[in-house]
Amino acid sequence: MNKALRNPLIYMLFILPAFVLFLAFFIYPIFTAVNNSLTSWNGISKHMTYIGLDNYVTAFKDIAFWKSVRNNLYFILFSCTIQVPIIVTFSLLIANVKRLKGLYKTAVFMPSIMSTAVIGILWGFIYNPDFGLLNKFLGIFGVEPIYWLSDKKWAMLSILITNAWQWTGFYIIMVLAAILSIPKELDEAAAIDGATGFQRSTKITLPLIMPIISVVIMLSVAGAMKAADIILVMTKGGPAGSTGVMATYMIRYAITSFKHGFGNSIAILIFVFTMIITVLYQFFIARRSERIDY
Repeated sequence: MNKALRNPLIYMLFILPAFVLFLAFFIYPIFTAVNNSLTSWNGISKHMTYIGLDNYVTAFKDIAFWKSVRNNLYFILFSCTIQVPIIVTFSLLIANVKRLKGLYKTAVFMPSIMSTAVIGILWGFIYNPDFGLLNKFLGIFGVEPIYWLSDKKWAMLSILITNAWQWTGFYIIMVLAAILSIPKELDEAAAIDGATGFQRSTKITLPLIMPIISVVIMLSVAGAMKAADIILVMTKGGPAGSTGVMATYMIRYAITSFKHGFGNSIAILIFVFTMIITVLYQFFIARRSERIDY
């Protein structure tokens, strides 16, 4: 048995099925998308006309494309500066709850298992300018009805809040699991030494859960770059393209307009932009925090 485990071929046999799936469902589709992005293919005909980098040039010259890039950046900034602190705060609060902790975990996780279509319709009612719950609440203070989803000033913020509400609970469960895995002896020793709850949270808990917070940030960035479903349900990219992102821009051309080649070029750009942001984060943020912790 030991001799068999020392044989590299045994390890290759175990790795081979996963490697084949990786090639079939990740590497091959990427190369196919790159090839299609260099064509003017409509997605239906059997013949492709290669046009080089014309699709990419067209995208870079389109103002609507850069608006969609800007909106993706809004998603990322909102996630990193507002959503992540809320996630960490609620995780710390739930971790310190003595009773009904399971109830709180279930409550915050519930939106994550709901369909995006259901959430979009639900929040559509909340944002309704005539009978929506939000405007009814603001009306108590004399605020005039706000057209949350049809006013360019508010539409993007409304989408960001809805998207955050859907996924915050999922990330809270991840961070909460990391907090609960910290040995209680560390917290108890700090309490005996006179450290307050705030000091224990900032000096002990937060440094120890930084790896999972980094994972949450990376997942938030990836989710922000592929966000599309909640926008299609609630605004379809409107009003006047103010909530459109790169994924909805891609869908509009690849599916609605039958410009499959152009749509593939946008898919490749989404992939490239995501990789650039990920690499920059790893080099300038994650590594720096590791050096600080050390």
